[in-house]
Amino acid sequence: MSAKHPTVSAYTADAHTADTHTADAPASSGSAGFGPAGTGGIGKHRSIKAAVLAGLALALVAATLASVMFGVRDITVADAWAALGGATDTASQAAAYLRVPRTVLAIAVGAALALSGTTFQAITRNPLADPGIFGVLSGASLAVVVGIAFFSVSRPVPMMLIAITGAFAAAAFVYFIGTLGTGKATPLALALAGAATAAACSSLVSAILLPRTDVMDQFRFWQIGSVGGAKWDLLGLAAPLFVLGVAIIVLSAGGLNALALGDDTATGLGIHVTRTRLVATCGAVILCGTATAIAGPIGFVGLIVPHVLRLVLGTDHRVLLPATALGGAVLLVAADTLGRVVAPPTEVAVGIITPLIGAPLFIWIVRRSKVREL
Repeated sequence: MSAKHPTVSAYTADAHTADTHTADAPASSGSAGFGPAGTGGIGKHRSIKAAVLAGLALALVAATLASVMFGVRDITVADAWAALGGATDTASQAAAYLRVPRTVLAIAVGAALALSGTTFQAITRNPLADPGIFGVLSGASLAVVVGIAFFSVSRPVPMMLIAITGAFAAAAFVYFIGTLGTGKATPLALALAGAATAAACSSLVSAILLPRTDVMDQFRFWQIGSVGGAKWDLLGLAAPLFVLGVAIIVLSAGGLNALALGDDTATGLGIHVTRTRLVATCGAVILCGTATAIAGPIGFVGLIVPHVLRLVLGTDHRVLLPATALGGAVLLVAADTLGRVVAPPTEVAVGIITPLIGAPLFIWIVRRSKVREL
């Protein structure tokens, strides 16, 4: 893939400065392969990266505490902290304890969507890549609708597997359409194919739901995107899939770093480009499909979080992946908390809050960064 493509420049402008670090790098497919630790990507100083990671971790602690404290009934800091430890001695602690699985689900879904978006942006070298833009969220949603409407699927595990299957099918279809004619999946072609796929899947979802009011009522709240239905047993069922997806992506970090330098350079470093893209895509789709199955299609998390953090941290995925996981968790927990306090006693679903936060931020980024070249 040519690094001169206009949609790639924003992603690779800094990554190409790392070429000078690759001359003496070991040609190993199992490591980052382009320089000593701390010099990957744009070579930001280690202390800056450590400070950002520490700040995100502290922000997640604060967001978690706020999520347990605030809602229809506000809880004191002491009771909220006790509830996080499992205490239910008082009415306030019991109320706060009921919010803990919701908070944990928001953390897991936010991290999963952010990691998925980071991976899609890396494998396509497109700063605008996102599970929603590439049609993966819509594919998972369509699969869930079909499962509910025509096969009466209601149990969590089959729902997750169906969503992951739909996400895989959408990703494969987007790649197939994006490579028609030229044989190469350019960022622009993939973005256009993804937008078309998302629109088609959304239309099919509407066509299935509108004539069937029974399914529509069951599906309406899920389709908006919410973590309000969190339960510990649901989290336990989803945990293995989340762990699998995260493990695949983390183990692909070295390959993703090499892909940022271009396919030819990655091949020269001993990276199997096609296999790296395929494996990383599998991890991203597993995370995205699982998150969509249990929380509904939630947009903008996978687009905004990795894009903003890449501007700060550079393209070294050994640092970027944990940072985006923390950032996605912070964003979704904060958005869910905001949705509970903005219009009490009702609540606004997190799937409505994230676009309200993400859209203005995305417009600002596009206006100020090289993404405007698209």
